[in-house]
Amino acid sequence: MPIITAPQQFNEQRLFVDLRSMFGQRLFLKCEGFNFAGSVKLKAAAAMVEDAERRGRLRPGMTLIESSSGNLGVALSMIAANKGYRFVCVTDSRCNLATRRLMQALGSEVHVITEPDPVEGYLGARLKFVRARCEADPSYLWPNQYANPNSWKAHYRTTAPEIAAEFSDLDVLFVGAGTTGTLMGCARWFREHRPEVRIVAVDAVGSVTFGAPSGRRMIPGLGTSVRPDLLDESYIDEVVWVEEADAITACHRLARSGFLFGGSTGTVVSGATDWLSRNDDGNLTAAALAPDLGERYLDTVYQTNWVQELYGEDVLAGIGAVESPDYSLVA
Repeated sequence: MPIITAPQQFNEQRLFVDLRSMFGQRLFLKCEGFNFAGSVKLKAAAAMVEDAERRGRLRPGMTLIESSSGNLGVALSMIAANKGYRFVCVTDSRCNLATRRLMQALGSEVHVITEPDPVEGYLGARLKFVRARCEADPSYLWPNQYANPNSWKAHYRTTAPEIAAEFSDLDVLFVGAGTTGTLMGCARWFREHRPEVRIVAVDAVGSVTFGAPSGRRMIPGLGTSVRPDLLDESYIDEVVWVEEADAITACHRLARSGFLFGGSTGTVVSGATDWLSRNDDGNLTAAALAPDLGERYLDTVYQTNWVQELYGEDVLAGIGAVESPDYSLVA
């Protein structure tokens, strides 16, 4: 029985879901949402904070500030609360309301950017705000998940070896691309230790990370409007892009089997199953990373009106959505 004194000390690291019965392909989903932060971002958050403390850059009384679409913000909120730091999360209007409330419940300040930068979108506007705060007050520390090497090193040390230990016959690994910390940590480890494993990055349509045109993205998590400094494409074998409507369909398909995952997971699963349908002759062993669980997406990805308004009736028909209840009628 594990006994802990800090929430970041617990993380279920070896749980996989076999998706064959749901998608008909030999795809194993590594679940990274079973920790107190609820996502894979706990690993990067803990590594960045510990390194800053070790180097003396982060000291008692200082304030952490970071740009996040949600999951890293929650992880840093949790760690800051545990260690006694203030934390300011700079996000934008696409961040799920449940995620914002969770950060506030942990004592963090949440600053919501409502106007995107005309060139670099919401992310560019968020980063400008962070830089301005840090320049105005030296007691602020920005871990900078987009360029901090501790982000990818956390996954080099943990996530990639955990996958390799379970699958000695692994042929292909699918990893979603957000800040690319998880992607680069896994890609670097496999290139050095198991170079025969093909690394496929999964990105959202509308993301500029790999040079594709910028476009509307409403599901927080994967994709960027500013290319991350961490990215080194030489470690990536292939990139697949997923439409948000297809990510939503994958989420609902998983939910119909009792597995409630987040939007990023739906994107990764959709990209992986599409790639396998085109490249697998029935003999490949594939794994994919599920960054988070689905409770924070109940008002978006799993909400009929939200899906219908943004993606239309065809998506609703494809997922077999039921009418959302009108709670205003309940006494």
